[in-house]
Amino acid sequence: MDIAQALAVIDRLCSGPLPAEHARTDAGTAGPGYVIAELQTSEDFWEDGARWEEVYEQYECDREALAQRLTERWGPPQVFSLYSVLERSLEGEDLPEPWASLSGHVTDVTLWRPQDTGRWISLGVSQWDRELPFQLLAVVTDLAPP
Repeated sequence: MDIAQALAVIDRLCSGPLPAEHARTDAGTAGPGYVIAELQTSEDFWEDGARWEEVYEQYECDREALAQRLTERWGPPQVFSLYSVLERSLEGEDLPEPWASLSGHVTDVTLWRPQDTGRWISLGVSQWDRELPFQLLAVVTDLAPP
């Protein structure tokens, strides 16, 4: 992973306007008040599931390395589990995006709310299903986690 490039994407998203509508951006996906940047995407595991554990561990290490750099800027993060968000969503509660959809493929996020941006910034490792690729995601939003 190119940490400098990932930091540049996060900086750009923190300082720029957030979209008013759902859209695909150069960074990833976006919706009213948020952007989900796809910082890194692995290969899929349809043919070779043997590498799954190794790739998962690498993505967690990459998240931690990026988190260390952001912690130097903004102080200690909060680790926020999305399990309860998923559970509440499955029970029919209407929860805000991006948190509701993230909970379906991201277990937890490392979360900051820097005073200078007023936005919530989080990092998470996504995988929709065991055969599908991992993604390292950065989420920038005006919406607090539920």
